[in-house]
Amino acid sequence: MLGVCLLFVGIVLINNGICTLQKVPAKAAAIMNIFTGGLSLFINILNLIQGNYYAVGTGLLFCFTYLFIAANNIFSLNTTPFAWFSTFVAINAVVFGVVEGITGSESLGIVPDIRWLLIWWAWAFLCRFGDMITMVKSDVIWYTTAYERSD
Repeated sequence: MLGVCLLFVGIVLINNGICTLQKVPAKAAAIMNIFTGGLSLFINILNLIQGNYYAVGTGLLFCFTYLFIAANNIFSLNTTPFAWFSTFVAINAVVFGVVEGITGSESLGIVPDIRWLLIWWAWAFLCRFGDMITMVKSDVIWYTTAYERSD
C-alpha cells in the first residue's frame, strides 16, 4: 500500500512544481494535494486497523503534509505553521532513520536516508523565508531591467 501512496506523492510533487513554475492559481493546484492527502489518510487508517503503528506514525506525516499544503493554498493562509510542521517532520526523519538504521527495521519498505530530512527541511525553509526570497528575486529583476533600460 505504501507504494501506491508514494506513487501519488511523486505525482503531487511534480504537479506542485509545474503549477508553481506555470503560475497556476494555488486553489487549482490544491486539488491534487487533497487527493494525495486523502489517499494517504485512507491507507494509514487501513494500516492502523492492521496494527502497523510505526507505518501509520510515519505515513501520517505524509498525509498531513499534503492536506496542510492544500489548506494553505485554498484559504491563502500564512505558511509559518507549515514551516514549523516541516521542521518537526525533518527532526522525526532523523529519529526514524536512526531507529531503522540501528534496528534494521524495514517496516516502511524504503531505505532510510538523509534525503527525507532534506525534503522537509527545504519545505520549512521555503515556507518560512519564501516571501523574503520572492522579494529579493523581484528586486534583482527590477535592478537588472533598470540597468538594461539605461543603455
